[in-house]
Amino acid sequence: MSARYRVGAALAGAVVLTAAGLVAASWASADSRGDRQTAEAGPVDQVTANSPLAADTLESQLGPKAVGSYYDDAGELVVAVSDLATAQLVRDAGAIPKLVRFTADQLNAVHAELDRLATGSSAGKVRSWYVDPISGTVVVTVPKGARDLITERFLQRAEANGDRVTIRTVSGRVTTTADDFGLRGGVQVDKNTGYVCSLGFNARTTKGTRIFLTAGHCTAGKPSFSRNGYVLGNTRTSSFPGNDFGTVGVIEGWDQQGYVEGWGAGNVAVKGIANATVGSTVCKSGKSTGWTCGKIVARNVTVNYGNNKVVRGLFQHTACAEGGDSGGANMTGNYAQGITSGAALINGQCLEKYGQTNESYAQPIAEVLKSTRSRLVLSN
Repeated sequence: MSARYRVGAALAGAVVLTAAGLVAASWASADSRGDRQTAEAGPVDQVTANSPLAADTLESQLGPKAVGSYYDDAGELVVAVSDLATAQLVRDAGAIPKLVRFTADQLNAVHAELDRLATGSSAGKVRSWYVDPISGTVVVTVPKGARDLITERFLQRAEANGDRVTIRTVSGRVTTTADDFGLRGGVQVDKNTGYVCSLGFNARTTKGTRIFLTAGHCTAGKPSFSRNGYVLGNTRTSSFPGNDFGTVGVIEGWDQQGYVEGWGAGNVAVKGIANATVGSTVCKSGKSTGWTCGKIVARNVTVNYGNNKVVRGLFQHTACAEGGDSGGANMTGNYAQGITSGAALINGQCLEKYGQTNESYAQPIAEVLKSTRSRLVLSN
């Protein structure tokens, strides 16, 4: 075999494929180094050995005759094809042909069908699907244990394509690296009025409507909300003064997570709710001061924020909270306690920065859920 397409690991990442290959099907294991046959199409050019674009160039020359390509463990370029004539072209170009059962058009049609199903309906918890040149099939990945009806429906449609599809079980939770569309408690949310607050908890109403909970003084006037420049949704309900909580609708496309932002300390799973108990530890998450902790010192507190804005039934604690933290999540362990309402500040800063004990207030979560007829989105 010519060393023309032998490359090191440093170049392997430059291969341009329809998708990465992970699963090998038994039919696709044959290497067609032998059985030369005269190709009906014209010859393809050999590509210089030191070019990281070798695979891309060869695939471009073969067009739809190539299912895809990849570098094997020995660093040899392998091109998946479905007929002997194209296999000969690959061999003449100095690469290794691999015969697979289905054509590129057949596999791409399956891929396109699944794309339409996902965008027109839903893929449920199915993680991904792609044309895999190693197995010569469309690989569909699904998390272990995903058995909801929508996921099962998608998998049944995929499996209806028979041997053209390989179902693969995977672990973990996939998310965007930038996490632009991941919603967790404590992250910043922006009002269209120019002010910012923090998200408390993700929730669903009894009718299944997607919402998030935040402070009532954040939703007063019923503003719309966004995050990172993208629309989140509009205020649905607002209660302030008297109480201090509100709900905001969440449009499709946002990933409502049952977690609270830990601000570098690891995200905290939300597993249920708890009632404030004096002396217990509480930690709050908010966009300004991040993750801070303290003790609950009082419950059923009435707070006068001035200008006839009196709020009743809050609990008081000693975790630091400052401007912009309003609406953020308050937790005891993995249990939701409440939503940040306000705090006593000096020059906009927590009292601890002036040698005093912090004085922060939060709206108890149980009342919020009861009044809004909603339930929290919990971690898996």
